[in-house]
Amino acid sequence: MERVRTVARWWVVTLCVVARAIAANAAAYTEEDFFAKPNPVYTIPTPVNGGPITVIGEAKMYRVKKGDTLMDLARLYSLGYNEIVEANPGLDPWVPPIGAVIVLPTEWVLPCCSYSGIIVNIPEMRLFYYKRGSEPGTTVVYTYPVGLGRDDWRTPTGSFRVNGKTVNPQWNIPESIRKEHIEERDDPRTFIPGGDPDNPLGKYRLELTLPMYRIHGTNIPWGVGMQVSHGCVRLYPEDIERLFPIVPIGTPGEFTYQTVKIGRRGGAVFAEAHEDIYGHNPAIFREAMGVIDSHGFGGETDKELLLDGLVNAGGLPFQISPGVEGASMASYDSQ
Repeated sequence: MERVRTVARWWVVTLCVVARAIAANAAAYTEEDFFAKPNPVYTIPTPVNGGPITVIGEAKMYRVKKGDTLMDLARLYSLGYNEIVEANPGLDPWVPPIGAVIVLPTEWVLPCCSYSGIIVNIPEMRLFYYKRGSEPGTTVVYTYPVGLGRDDWRTPTGSFRVNGKTVNPQWNIPESIRKEHIEERDDPRTFIPGGDPDNPLGKYRLELTLPMYRIHGTNIPWGVGMQVSHGCVRLYPEDIERLFPIVPIGTPGEFTYQTVKIGRRGGAVFAEAHEDIYGHNPAIFREAMGVIDSHGFGGETDKELLLDGLVNAGGLPFQISPGVEGASMASYDSQ
């Protein structure tokens, strides 16, 4: 129990430090800038048996300007803290050097193997939403970073359906969390009204058939890409505002746990790997080979390319099939 309290206090302190660092560095962006950012949406041929296209987006480069933080840039480009830090190891996230060129990891392998409804891949802390495209045989993919459960309040795996939608939801605080609040900060409240700045649910909430878990906004945007919640899925305020109206009640979904994803684009095979945040699959190379074999891509895989990418790719997709150049996403429709 003491370890749990220590972890919880650490996250509170961390988020306070984040907020102070951002303010001290004179953030260059406003809430209006974040709400006006491009919506990451891609239209692809509907995937069948892992193809023909299950890799979306393109990585970008960015030159740091005065006032930039990696936190702001992550939010501006629809990335989580985990993604931008993993892609730029050794760079100070609060005060990156002016003029430094950083990687924006805006390219993703789609999680296997359902390309319908809402899929949250826990290790990469990212949500994918699939809906039928306007043209026959096409699928529209929306993707957003998320914050997930702390190690002592882990986000579970499991299938669900969306069974409710609420604007300005009231947070009725579970007794276990209320006890934590009392112990940590002498806060005995049993609920927090919708619209209250202290309400961690933000402005929009999707209710799920998975008991006790929800997909919602947040009152602490800098926690996206971190393990900060009590198990629910948190999105940036502007991202949940975009997702909320397009997800109908009855939409199917799944919380999945894929540390390694395998996909195809332009005839080439790609892999993408992420930290095993809950310690489920510690043998990453063995896990990768198992996923590759399950896709039937073993004969197309160069193990040296795979091993190099697992060590050095920084969370980005990397090609593991030799002799074939994967097509750019510019060949396909990005909205």
